[in-house]
Amino acid sequence: MKKLVSFLAIVIIVSSCSTVPITGRKRMNFVPDAQVLPMAFAQYDGFLREHSLSKNVTETNQIKDVGSRISKAVERFMRANDMVKEANSYRWEFNLVEDETVNAWCMPGGKVVFYTGILPICANEDGIASVMGHEIAHAFAKHGQERMSQGLANQLGGLAVAIGTANKPEKTRQLWGMAYGVSSQLGMLKFSRVHENEADKLGMVFMIMAGYNPQEAAEVWVRMSQLGGQQPPEFLSTHPSHESRIETLTNFIPEAKRLAKKYNAAALKSR
Repeated sequence: MKKLVSFLAIVIIVSSCSTVPITGRKRMNFVPDAQVLPMAFAQYDGFLREHSLSKNVTETNQIKDVGSRISKAVERFMRANDMVKEANSYRWEFNLVEDETVNAWCMPGGKVVFYTGILPICANEDGIASVMGHEIAHAFAKHGQERMSQGLANQLGGLAVAIGTANKPEKTRQLWGMAYGVSSQLGMLKFSRVHENEADKLGMVFMIMAGYNPQEAAEVWVRMSQLGGQQPPEFLSTHPSHESRIETLTNFIPEAKRLAKKYNAAALKSR
């Protein structure tokens, strides 16, 4: 049984590895879009039924306009890089919800929500584009599907660890569990920070491709840091610290400009 579970875990992980476009990071994803997207679309519709949309026409239109420009940049990239089927699966939608929470998100398949509470942090159209690019990047890189796959793999792998150490002392089982990530959230927290960093970089490339100023990506986090409130230590947080995020984004601007120019040129050539 132990060998069977281990073998199945290895087969699933190896057969489901793919590469995130642009960053080149290897990811594990064995949850098909055909399963995820209908569920995401239904959840999005349910969320909108239960929350009030903003009545501010100017702000709502700005969210929709920025979302449209960045989503078109993402689609240009996908269609120029043999991702036509994936591009066709997106059902882009952008809504502004009346809520003081400082947040925004994008579901798999391109369903985006901004909360009115984040608009003062965005401060301007380029700031909105920074947040929009970041959230769309999560969907583009399939971070939601990857997290689901990781959770399923952990369940299968955790079973293998439990079987493999069944006759070992309790402390041995605990050590193996910690090394594997069982009974500890630190592995998943680190995994989430990888996603956040990746979305920051992808989002900057996309916002530049759409014609926005990438400097605002760092400035958004400067303003976020001025909100106050104590952050947990970065190694215990699902997100990078404000300081490391500002530094990473600022340093990435030249590379993001280079990539955006390259991908825009490739998209024009492929028409």
